[in-house]
Amino acid sequence: MATQVQSVRAAVVQAAPVAFDRERTLEKVRTLTAGAASQGVQIVVFPEAFVSAYPRGLTFGAVVGNRTPEGREQYRCYWESAVDVPGPAVDVLADIARHHQVYLVIGVIERDGGTLYCTVLFFSADGRYLGKHRKLMPTASERLIWGFGDGSTLPVFETPLGRLGAVICWENYMPLLRMTMYAKGIQLYCAPTADGRDSWIATMQHIALEGRCFVLSCNQFARRRDYPQDYNTSFGDDPETILSRGGSCIVNPLGQLLAGPNYSEECILTAELDLADIARGKFDFDVVGHYARPDIFSLHVNEHPQSPVIHNED
Repeated sequence: MATQVQSVRAAVVQAAPVAFDRERTLEKVRTLTAGAASQGVQIVVFPEAFVSAYPRGLTFGAVVGNRTPEGREQYRCYWESAVDVPGPAVDVLADIARHHQVYLVIGVIERDGGTLYCTVLFFSADGRYLGKHRKLMPTASERLIWGFGDGSTLPVFETPLGRLGAVICWENYMPLLRMTMYAKGIQLYCAPTADGRDSWIATMQHIALEGRCFVLSCNQFARRRDYPQDYNTSFGDDPETILSRGGSCIVNPLGQLLAGPNYSEECILTAELDLADIARGKFDFDVVGHYARPDIFSLHVNEHPQSPVIHNED
């Protein structure tokens, strides 16, 4: 399906959830989406793990060779605040997208059986749930609490706004995953993250240039007060301590910043995306077209679901 619009007004939300409280976080999503929609946007992107927490600084009582009862209880609380897909929280998010008539892309902690996944959910402006992407490779200590996604959730959706997909946080440092998304023709490349380093902006600009796509990146801006009082980490108890400083941005296909980065506050960043810039950019660089060398390089992608149990039926 060809793109039906010439330009898209996009928003990235830089805010904190009500950590470990799914229902209150969903109400905050509703309020923030309303604020973005009031600015005439057609797509709203939320950070990684927004519903309902990125557990920055928690150890979950784990060291090599030992886990504590207190850490297991922390995991239980995290699991209780997670999102079933499908489920009631997905229905609420679909209603938010429908009510405000925006495409909604949002990071959640997905619960599937006893395992949690860092996931991005996609909703259309008419409230349809489009699908999800599970983070393929949790980073460092994230591997203790999140499962690994597989190739069955690497979607790029054809929408009236353009081809829409997402790559989460340090997945963006996986060259073969980026190449997969480029090969699917991604145009609105969403990058929910928990990385607020200065180097992240250079990465987003590189990806926009490499893929000749628009990059919409958002991170949480969170203080200690956004987490429960009994949140026991090395960051201390000063409610004003910044745990995540943001750095959200929007980048065009030539690597130019259209909005952000912002490192100082909760905010909603917006930009007008001229979709013709994608073709203009590919004039001299198309990484999966005239600039590819399939006679030398090739990539095989396994998109089959990987299940530990397969039931054979007669």
